[in-house]
Amino acid sequence: MLLLLLLLLLLLLLLLLLLLLLLLLLLLLLLLIIIIIIILPLLLLIMLLLLLLLLLLFLLQLILLLQQLVLLLLLVVLQLLLHCYCYYYYS
Repeated sequence: MLLLLLLLLLLLLLLLLLLLLLLLLLLLLLLLIIIIIIILPLLLLIMLLLLLLLLLLFLLQLILLLQQLVLLLLLVVLQLLLHCYCYYYYS
C-alpha cells in the first residue's frame, strides 16, 4: 500500500515535470515564431528555423504522449489503491 502511494507521488511529480517541460517548449516555440516573423527575413534562415520548429513540434508531441502514458499509469495506480482499500475495508 505504501509502495503504491509512493508510486502515485512519483507519477504525480513526473506529470508535473512533463507539464513544466511542455510549458517551456511552448515558450520556446513562441519565441521561435516571433523570431521567424519579425527578425529574420532571409530565406535560408527561415527554412532552418522552420525545420527547428518542426523538430520542436515533434518534441511537443512526444512530451504529450509521455504525459498521456503517465496519466494512464496514474489511473492504474489509483485503481490498485482503490482495490487495496476495498479489500482491506471489506475483509
